[in-house]
Amino acid sequence: MFKLDETFLQELGLENLPAEQRAAFLEQVYASLTERVGERLSSGMSDEQLVEFEAIIDRQEPELTTWLQTNVPEYAQDPQFMRLVEASNLPPDDSNLKAEFAATKWLELNRPDYRDVVAQTMAELRQEIMNSRDQILAQS
Repeated sequence: MFKLDETFLQELGLENLPAEQRAAFLEQVYASLTERVGERLSSGMSDEQLVEFEAIIDRQEPELTTWLQTNVPEYAQDPQFMRLVEASNLPPDDSNLKAEFAATKWLELNRPDYRDVVAQTMAELRQEIMNSRDQILAQS
C-alpha cells in the first residue's frame, strides 16, 4: 500500500517542511484519507451493512466476537491474523487486534474493491497536495 512518513513527504516535494510540522501534517493527511475512503465505501453499503461495520470498528462486544465466529470461525489460525499477531506482539485475544482483523475481513467480504478505493483516493489526495505544495510550504 503506502506509508505516511518522511519518504512520502519527499515524494511530494515537502522534505523542507519544518520538522515540528511534519507529524501534524501527516496526521491531517491520514485523517483526510480516512474520511474520504469512508465516504466512498459507505456510499455503496446498506444500512444493515453500515451498522454491522460500525460495530466492528467501534470494537463493540458481543457483535465483534459474534461476527468473527460466524464469518471466520477459525480466525486464530488464519495466516493474515497470525501475521497481525506477530507484527503487533499483542496476544491473540487482544480486542484491538481482533477488531483490525475483523474490519479487514469484513471489507474483503462486503467491499472487495476497498483496496482499489483506498489506492484511488490516495492518488487523488497526493495530487491535491502536490498542486498545493507551494502554498503548504509558504504557510510553514
